Amino acid sequence: MSKISRRKFLGLSALAAAGVGTPLALAGRLRVTKLKLSAHPKSRFVHFSDWHYSDDASLAAEVVETINKLRPDFVCFTGDLVEDKTFLGDALNFIRQIKAPVYGVPGNHDYYCGAPFSNFEAAFAATGGGWLTNRSVLLPQYHLELIGMDRNGFPEIKSGSDSRRVLLMHYPVIADSLGDRHYDLILAGHSHAGQVRIPFYGPVMLPSGVGQYDYGRFTTQSGILHVSAGIGTLSSLPLRFNCPPEVTVVTI
Repeated sequence: MSKISRRKFLGLSALAAAGVGTPLALAGRLRVTKLKLSAHPKSRFVHFSDWHYSDDASLAAEVVETINKLRPDFVCFTGDLVEDKTFLGDALNFIRQIKAPVYGVPGNHDYYCGAPFSNFEAAFAATGGGWLTNRSVLLPQYHLELIGMDRNGFPEIKSGSDSRRVLLMHYPVIADSLGDRHYDLILAGHSHAGQVRIPFYGPVMLPSGVGQYDYGRFTTQSGILHVSAGIGTLSSLPLRFNCPPEVTVVTI
């Protein structure tokens, strides 16, 4: 549910653009943020989300180049690769260009687009990673288990007590419904951080499924939650203001 009406939002966006600066184009600078969770980390990986790839090849190339320059141990993607399956082939080709194992979970638009998940599975597996639709994978070299949550519920946890658990999911608000499950880190997207953030106000609009977790790091009853600002934009709202596309480097 939006925080204000769409009409008021468009008015505020225009006012903000005139008074504060120019909204970022899709090919604008990619922000790299850091999330450090251990003084003695055993792994270093990248989290990104909500690509919504259409024909924004210049931004996509920047994303791949940035991730590869960061040289992560692996990469986590938390959903919404495309809205339109017409662009899926190009989007998956960019995924294949990432020089680290990429593990991902589906977002709502990955379901809505109607493309078979076998296409996602093949591309993510080609990187050495996987498409974690309600399943988990052990990474023993990092003492870590990645747990992928889709809309069908929770996968069985494989790890023993010595493995840290990282949950990948799309909707941030689900962090309030995890019950007594505990994770060392929960990664989510979906919010796009609002795409338009007014100084001293915050996001003007947020989709349902976000709750209080619009962007950044939060402490929840089930563990630390990080919500990505995402890469792309919704086709119905193709702009960003004070909210650049983002990849996050996590050390844990």
